[in-house]
Amino acid sequence: MRLLDTDVMIDILRGYLPAVNWLAGLTEVPGLPGFVVMELISGCHNKIEAKKLQKYLNLFQIYWPTENDCNRALDAFVKYKLSNGLGIMDALIGECAVGLGATLCTFNLKHFRVIPSLKTEQPYAKP
Repeated sequence: MRLLDTDVMIDILRGYLPAVNWLAGLTEVPGLPGFVVMELISGCHNKIEAKKLQKYLNLFQIYWPTENDCNRALDAFVKYKLSNGLGIMDALIGECAVGLGATLCTFNLKHFRVIPSLKTEQPYAKP
């Protein structure tokens, strides 16, 4: 199972051809952490954009972290916020993927590399 991080979804939504082609070539639809959906919605400028985005996001299964995932996210955040710049959302998204045994598709490896047991993938080439 794959989960998509916000940066990958932004590429898809902007029609970045390598991202769109990669998504089209998958045999199963990847999931989205609920916090990624919230980050995407926060980037909308008006209700029309938000409604259009929500309609598109209905194609994806949305996953939320469990209580155990949140506890691991808190531990990781406390441990790595100051030393590695781990953000709250990245901790929650990463631990959601760990809890599901999923691979997180992202180009934000710098922040996610500190989360134990997290599998990441850079899904397509970027210049």
